[in-house]
Amino acid sequence: QVQVVESGGQSVQGGSSLRLSCVASGRTSIVVAMGWFRQIPGNEREFVAAITWNDERMIYADSVKGRFTISRDKAEDTVYLQMNSLKPEDAGVYYCAAGRSPINIELYTAAHWFNFWGQGTQVTVSS
Repeated sequence: QVQVVESGGQSVQGGSSLRLSCVASGRTSIVVAMGWFRQIPGNEREFVAAITWNDERMIYADSVKGRFTISRDKAEDTVYLQMNSLKPEDAGVYYCAAGRSPINIELYTAAHWFNFWGQGTQVTVSS
């Protein structure tokens, strides 16, 4: 069993930066990838970014490419999402997730490959 807990969400102004954190616990040895998803009000949960745990291969949604950066601290079992140049359309609940399937990083843009999910942290962006 793996538990993930995300934190760092808050209300910010457009154009500012924010860093989200996600700490994994439990049987973290089975985790091969971690990622971030977000749910904008009125929309389905969408992929943001993912990273493989050992090789640090990364993939981003086109909407955040060049603005967001995903990283991981293996020793601390922590993944981060650095968000820069935030826009009002970035607002929503951000979820951290961990996956155990040894698949290509490109497949980790789909939520069904992730097995363990956090409760979410809310990000609000005002114009």
